[in-house]
Amino acid sequence: MSHRLRLIVLGMMGRSPFGGQTWLYLNWLSALQRLGHEVWYVEDDLVWPYDPEQDRVTDDCRYAVAHISECAKRLGLGDRWVFRLSARRGACWGLSENGLRDLYARADALLNIGGAIRLHDEQLTVPCRVYVETDPVTLELRLAQGDAQSREIVAAHHIFFTYGENYGAADCGVPLGGVRFHRTRQPIDLDQWPVAWDAAATHFTTIGNYRQRGRDVVWRGEIYRWSKHHEWEKFIDLPRRTSQSFELALKVKREDDMARLTAHGWRVISPLKFSLDVFGAYRHYIQASRAEFTVAKDQNVRLRSGWFSERDACYLASGKPVVAQDTGFSRVIPTGEGLFACATLEEAADAVARINADYRRHCVAARALAEEYFEAVRLAERLIRDIGLA
Repeated sequence: MSHRLRLIVLGMMGRSPFGGQTWLYLNWLSALQRLGHEVWYVEDDLVWPYDPEQDRVTDDCRYAVAHISECAKRLGLGDRWVFRLSARRGACWGLSENGLRDLYARADALLNIGGAIRLHDEQLTVPCRVYVETDPVTLELRLAQGDAQSREIVAAHHIFFTYGENYGAADCGVPLGGVRFHRTRQPIDLDQWPVAWDAAATHFTTIGNYRQRGRDVVWRGEIYRWSKHHEWEKFIDLPRRTSQSFELALKVKREDDMARLTAHGWRVISPLKFSLDVFGAYRHYIQASRAEFTVAKDQNVRLRSGWFSERDACYLASGKPVVAQDTGFSRVIPTGEGLFACATLEEAADAVARINADYRRHCVAARALAEEYFEAVRLAERLIRDIGLA
């Protein structure tokens, strides 16, 4: 590192205090800090947080503030964090509102991870504003439709990164709309995610949501879907094609969805409680798994964005093989040992069989992939270099 930067990471782990969302930011924060930079986590937005103790979205920010403070302490950030409801005077924790304005004025760059925050005037004073797109495709399709709000989001940032690593390839159908995207991927702090070898581990697992509404996009007369339940349907018979047991830690709200999954041999549990224990039960659930089987969003599958999940990378780092629906990531990350890309039910069943036939080898290969392709400091260093601040 040539000089120490003051960097702001914008996120939403107070708004959504679950394991998946939280580690999305913690891995970036850890990597940038280990490079020697002065790193701040800032959540400064209009959106009220979810409080799991009250089980509601609320302007009572006590849970969100405590969650962020604890995560910052565990990561070694100390008091370098801020949480503010920007529409309410005095609703600012970690720094005073004047202190936060001063932080923006003195920062070298801000990284809007996942585009979680709609930038306001104070944030627009930061001289280098970076959009790190963790969920590709939706923004691009809306830009292609001429959506004004999406154009405003783009205009507020200087440089764009995406987890869509197949962008620009001949088989990628994502319209880029004149935006120059630099490719990156989710960094994983390998010290926080050590190998957890267990030859007797039982279930192939995953964690996530089953059915979601509101983010489908129509483009060129076709619906590109956000909810993953459409893709789970393609693999609904997998437990019947293999003797392997599968446990899905999925948020399933509808009784008919739960009945259909269990009738086809899937064991389903709620992820809600353990996902709130970010450093404990959430991490343990992944590390106690035999492997992961998971699907992707239709938007990423059909348009072959190349997206690969941060959660999948945590499985790999833990020495857990991954079988994932192919989004085009197989063009970038080697598959066949430790990681398998599948497009069909038959390919998924074959991958499960191959993992179980030589389990130790595939566990070792999974960790090796994490070390080569997802090591946090190397990826953060590359991003800083691509920004032009190295």
